[in-house]
Amino acid sequence: MDEWIIWVILAVVLGVAEIFTLTASLGLLGAAALLTAATAALGLPVPLQLLFFAISSAAGIAVIRPIAMRHVQQPPLQRFGVEALVGKPAYVVAEVTGRDGRVRIGGEEWSARAYDETLVIPTGATVDIIEIEGATALVYPRE
Repeated sequence: MDEWIIWVILAVVLGVAEIFTLTASLGLLGAAALLTAATAALGLPVPLQLLFFAISSAAGIAVIRPIAMRHVQQPPLQRFGVEALVGKPAYVVAEVTGRDGRVRIGGEEWSARAYDETLVIPTGATVDIIEIEGATALVYPRE
């Protein structure tokens, strides 16, 4: 069997393995194997084929993979408006119950209700904003 067929088979196996791992490494090795198959088809001796495979594999993993991974990784989603308030701390300015209350969030005063309707949160307590419903913050006391 000609060497180029072996390289093509290796490229296909690495390509299929890349589909299951999604690391970009095995795909680059598969591409290097395809390029090496072309050198084998040209009739280069096996030691030169192995050298070409090693160089093209190293170049692909050192140069192309970091670029590909930067494009794959998405920046964290940024929340805007009232969604950005969820998880922030607030200061209770008027006792918060399951029905009503007031909190200060970043310098603004908001109406508030206790997330757990059985709680009564005293004035001066620090709470976390769990959810925003309209113009009302649902809060829970910090431990």
